Amino acid sequence: MVKVNKEKLKQISKMCILEDNKICDNCCECFVCDVDPGKICDNCGKCLEVADFNEISIDDLLLEDL
Repeated sequence: MVKVNKEKLKQISKMCILEDNKICDNCCECFVCDVDPGKICDNCGKCLEVADFNEISIDDLLLEDL
C-alpha cells in the first residue's frame, strides 16, 4: 500500500488526471511511480527516457593569431 501526504490530496483537481471524464476519487494512482509501482513518484524522470546531456558535434576549430 502506498502512503500519500494528505496535503498533496488537497491540491488534486476535481477531475482525474489519468482518466478522461472521471471525477477524482482520491485513489492516489497519480502518485505511484510508473517504473517502480511500490514507490511514490519523486519526479526522477526515469520513465521519460530522456538523456541527461545534449551533444554538439564539432567539425573544425578556427584559431586566430592575435
